[in-house]
Amino acid sequence: MAQLWTRCNNCRKIIYKQDILDNLYVCPNCDFHFRLSAPQRLKLLFDQGEYEVFDHNLYPCDPLDFEDSKKYADRLKENQEKTQLPDAVINARGRLEGIEVIISALDFRFMGGSMGSVVGEKVTRALERAYETSRPIIIVSCSGGARMQEGALSLMQLMKTSAAIARLDEKRIPYISVLTDPTTGGVTASFAMLGDINIAEPQALIGFAGPRVIEQTIREKLPKGFQRSEFLLEHGFLDDVVHRRELKSYLGRALRLFLNRST
Repeated sequence: MAQLWTRCNNCRKIIYKQDILDNLYVCPNCDFHFRLSAPQRLKLLFDQGEYEVFDHNLYPCDPLDFEDSKKYADRLKENQEKTQLPDAVINARGRLEGIEVIISALDFRFMGGSMGSVVGEKVTRALERAYETSRPIIIVSCSGGARMQEGALSLMQLMKTSAAIARLDEKRIPYISVLTDPTTGGVTASFAMLGDINIAEPQALIGFAGPRVIEQTIREKLPKGFQRSEFLLEHGFLDDVVHRRELKSYLGRALRLFLNRST
């Protein structure tokens, strides 16, 4: 019986789980957007929930033989078993409102959606495939940032992904960035904020350093709602904040606008 009900992370009300599922994983009481896994996100955006995955056979390794409270190799194995994913991103192609598109979706369940060498490589490959096929690309970010267990190797992915995005301008290929809760650290400092349009879901935490780190550094209290989607939109860091139920149609309209202007 307990599995039929859950508690909203925001309003703390007990909610019938099916009501959340029917509402696209959004709380029917307070509109809180629950996190989606990468497969859930792709099913939501692609027509009929149908898509083809590519670059799925890339697996991370442990080049630094890193160990903190646990070996990095063990963490990878645990997260692969938990999520049934090789790493924290899925690349897929299909149709969104009839438009052929590539979508790269990060999955927070896998080590906080952190970007290591394989995540950076897969995002770059998705961008390169968009360049080669002249298909528009959407990247859905949900990440705590660069993966510390890979050190400088993870930081190199910031430049690699950014360079791949810059090449899209050569062919005027649209790139839309969708930022969800949370999008922080090295992901924010690279591909997440480099879209032709940068949009976010409501109340998503978006920033480089977290608010607690900033407060401790500057020794001041931050404004209410700081680093949330609505705050960033008000201060010019985002182009729009879009509710999940309107996201697919919004992306379709945006892509048609881009494609019509390029023809």
